[in-house]
Amino acid sequence: MHTATPLFSRRKYWASRFGIAPQLPMSREEMDTMGWDSCDIILVTGDAYVDHPSFGMALVGRLLEAQGFRVGIISQPDWTSADAFKQLGRPNLFWGVTGGNMDSMVNRYTSDRRIRSNDAYTPGGEAGKRPDHCVTVYAQRCREAFNDVPVILGGIEASLRRIAHYDYWSDQVRRSVLLDAKGDLLVYGNGERQVVEIAHRLAAGEPVSQLTDIRGTAFLRKELPIGWTLLDSTSVDEPGELAPPLDPYAVSPSVGANSESPPCANPASEKPILFNRITAKTDREKTVIRLPSFEQVKSDPVLYAHASRVLHQETNPGNARALVQRHGNRELWLNPPPIPLTTQEMDGVYDLTYSRLPHPAYRDAKIPAFEMIQHSVTIMRGCFGGCTFCSITEHEGRIIQNRSEDSIIKEIEAIRDTSPAFTGIISDLGGPTANMYRLACKSPEIEAACRRPSCVFPGVCKNLNTDHAPLIKLYRRARALPGIKRIFIASGLRYDLAVLSPEYVKELATHHVGGYLKIAPEHIETGPLSKMMKPGIGTYDKFKAMFDKYSKEAGKEQYLIPYFIAAHPGTTDEDMLNLALWLKRNGFRADQVQAFLPSPMATATAMYHTGKNPLRKVSRDSETVYIPKPMKQRRLHKAFLRYHDANNWPMLRDALKRMGRADLIGNGKHHLIPNYQPAGTGDAVEGKRIHRKAQPFRTQHNGLPDKADGKSKAKGAWRGK
Repeated sequence: MHTATPLFSRRKYWASRFGIAPQLPMSREEMDTMGWDSCDIILVTGDAYVDHPSFGMALVGRLLEAQGFRVGIISQPDWTSADAFKQLGRPNLFWGVTGGNMDSMVNRYTSDRRIRSNDAYTPGGEAGKRPDHCVTVYAQRCREAFNDVPVILGGIEASLRRIAHYDYWSDQVRRSVLLDAKGDLLVYGNGERQVVEIAHRLAAGEPVSQLTDIRGTAFLRKELPIGWTLLDSTSVDEPGELAPPLDPYAVSPSVGANSESPPCANPASEKPILFNRITAKTDREKTVIRLPSFEQVKSDPVLYAHASRVLHQETNPGNARALVQRHGNRELWLNPPPIPLTTQEMDGVYDLTYSRLPHPAYRDAKIPAFEMIQHSVTIMRGCFGGCTFCSITEHEGRIIQNRSEDSIIKEIEAIRDTSPAFTGIISDLGGPTANMYRLACKSPEIEAACRRPSCVFPGVCKNLNTDHAPLIKLYRRARALPGIKRIFIASGLRYDLAVLSPEYVKELATHHVGGYLKIAPEHIETGPLSKMMKPGIGTYDKFKAMFDKYSKEAGKEQYLIPYFIAAHPGTTDEDMLNLALWLKRNGFRADQVQAFLPSPMATATAMYHTGKNPLRKVSRDSETVYIPKPMKQRRLHKAFLRYHDANNWPMLRDALKRMGRADLIGNGKHHLIPNYQPAGTGDAVEGKRIHRKAQPFRTQHNGLPDKADGKSKAKGAWRGK
């Protein structure tokens, strides 16, 4: 088993004598107040600086401060020159550069490639405060300001762009951001272990060029080192069963127990497909896998899909090997992922001194993201769901990292006792998911050896511990605290896990739902669901029955708000039509809908770009995926989700006639859309932005399916029929 140096075990840097800053400084005046002549580390971020552990730069900054370093923050600087990057002076050790809590392109553009009108991570919600490809631009300005200072890239933007990747907004494969940004080192994943080691080793006088052995980092080198075994990526992708757990006790790796659910078999063959099986006996610690080069994946979609598949194979910290990808005459080297934090280390990170407030420089300006999460508490990290469209696992990993119950309770009490805006309501206890707290493989050995991309698809693995008792215990203790009126659960719920614990569903429905609960079945049809690695709609129906039962027993009128994705790879027009009919049959009307957005490095993005399915072995004649790529078709798929919007009816009428389903056009209850058009509607079919005035056939509230009296107190993203 791999081990790591405990996060807080190193001797503190000498600058710890300056003590804890009330806020990490953003100006020379603040530095002077604390007696600093310089900063050891300067963090540059595309977000407003909020001293709250939900904001990455606050968390990293406070952690480095706890290690004894003087840390300054440059937030949302003017990137048109290097002047704003000089405001705190020259950092003694390194620049830390991030785009913020979101990839800057996802932050700035919609799935239709339109510029967003607001930015939740900016004071006042103002848009335009960060550049496109933020990490690249900031890093270049840091280099201009002080070109002799190492530049370390980090955060989700760097993490998801660490290798050659498809960029949806330019519709091309781009190089690793490390090359474009001209950085010295890239930190991927949650970066606590990496940044602490980097800081201490640089402080000890080690040059950044020698920091080549830190897990969770990427760097450039001109040639491969001596003593390593080089494997071509095609040698580690062989036929077999879909990601079975391996037998950790065997002399050589072999297939172990299967999931209780059947493997994903190839429809064209009875032979199942393996995500990866190792056949060569090599020293894993000294083995590196060569991915197809940047030039190859840029010009060949099949090689891109293959590289994506192999990259996702090598994400388990217990068995991942180093990867190398050539870019021109340089080798991009990716070390294996970092070792997950222990509960004690997680507690240490979240127990650091945070003011939990925006920096005073923002005065009274509201920062929307902070307003939403200021009274929420992170209880865990990571997700083993493996949804192909999601970037959580690419960034945080599949192994759940948990805080202790005492640490979580301590934070709730701190919110209660110190937050000036607290009203007694905790808005969320969660993380990437609501109900994976303390869930893990029953065997650490099997977990370390497993290459399964998801613990819950195509079914819940029999080796997974699904006991929700620790989470139930946490909920009960938290809501019993004096001064706590309500605790809501707002993180995404894995209902396929929840149905295995009726007691949890009862606890949730009885105490932690405020009229509605958001869940994400994403679709109802097998085609797109299999490409998403999401459970079938039958699991949703089972959860809904349990949720309705326990809500009724609690004497509460509560509803589920299901979220769906339009235009995901594998989705046909017929799939979207069937979903629209399901929505109407169940009385749902979506106010806002989500179209698939191909984020960098996601498996579904590889499908979108290549038309291949990286969930199976990739070859020239391997399975292809239907891609609804034309913008007109993407808008049609969104229109099916908003079948009730009169502006979409002309587009839907044309589509239904083309599909041979004109029988769904009419004014009866069994029709999807009417055959008339209200005055002043229909412009949406031309692709124009429209200002929606009063819309017909809508209720006056934001509730779920109406009762006879038309009164519902539930508010959300769905309107009842």
